[in-house]
Amino acid sequence: MRYLSIVVFMVLFSCNGQKKAAGDGGKGADEVPKTLTLLLRDNYSGLDTVATLVIKDKKAFQKFFSRVNRTRKPGLQVPEVDFSKEMVLIHCSGYGPIGEQDSLFVANENELELQLKSMVVKREKQHTSAVKVSPFSVYKLPLTTKRIVFDKGRQNK
Repeated sequence: MRYLSIVVFMVLFSCNGQKKAAGDGGKGADEVPKTLTLLLRDNYSGLDTVATLVIKDKKAFQKFFSRVNRTRKPGLQVPEVDFSKEMVLIHCSGYGPIGEQDSLFVANENELELQLKSMVVKREKQHTSAVKVSPFSVYKLPLTTKRIVFDKGRQNK
């Protein structure tokens, strides 16, 4: 019985120690991880070319969605974003086949800049189609003053 209580006691304290070490991650409290969160993905952006927009205010965000929703009834709902704490990246892939979708990911990050890359994700095609779409993806990430750099190279998945 005595050994059982010691083992239980050790397990409880070792779990708390792991939480503190994993939660801190060796970073200071001011350093926020810059992860992209996908908010929305659709097949019509209204842009013919590849473009990535960095949006830091609600007015510009709504302007993009007014262009997208120009030909839709009902239109896409504008995602909720707190622009005092977050910013938005909109990646438009330009015209391409219906089975391909670009996704952004953080390739590298340092004190001055955040480097993003595009990865082509091909969906399983059930039938061939000549339909061309101009897909877009909307991502949010914590507000930062770092320069955002887009690597033009694309990776295939």
